[in-house]
Amino acid sequence: MSQKTLGLIHTSATLVPVFAELCSKYLPNVKVFNIVDDSLIKNTIACGELTKSTSKRVVNYAASAEEAGADFILYTCSSIGAAVEAAAALTGVPVLRVDQPMADKAVQSGKRIGVIATLSTTLEPTSDLVRRRAIVAGKEIELKAVLCEGAFDALMSGDAATHDKKVGDALKQLSKEVDVIVLAQASMGRVVDTLNESEKIIPILASPTIAIQHLATIL
Repeated sequence: MSQKTLGLIHTSATLVPVFAELCSKYLPNVKVFNIVDDSLIKNTIACGELTKSTSKRVVNYAASAEEAGADFILYTCSSIGAAVEAAAALTGVPVLRVDQPMADKAVQSGKRIGVIATLSTTLEPTSDLVRRRAIVAGKEIELKAVLCEGAFDALMSGDAATHDKKVGDALKQLSKEVDVIVLAQASMGRVVDTLNESEKIIPILASPTIAIQHLATIL
């Protein structure tokens, strides 16, 4: 059986080492390459939504990855999810958005699902995905979406402590109201690690590990 190749498409260079570590752990026999373009997320944040021109470029990267030899393509950013689904329909190899396996796991984990984000451009696409995956699974859910106001700006200005406190406080509050929490951004995962075991009273799901574990079952 020939060695498989996974193409990872990122909107932030900070995610390259995160996924490199996960792939070496869960996909040791899979070749991996990265495509990074942070203008995709910067344009989406600046416009407050995923525009047609950015969507077109997202789709084009799938074609580039396929031409580069990818047997499977994973987009690691949740904010561009709608364009990723368009790319999947137009590409000759399987294409996955990073948060779909996480959304599926959340739907399986409980009826009351919390979605938390520091960007509105990510909160809505992730919430929409969870709702649609619940329909696919034939399950009724109650969804509560929470935006951590000011946390993203704090992180971008170098104030990680304020970001982590805002996200941590929101996680503690939301955990009292739902059965499972979905992190809409991978960057929030480190905050979960700072919580005490007594504060992690329900499952808190982050997309990178769940997505790579999912790929390990099919690659």
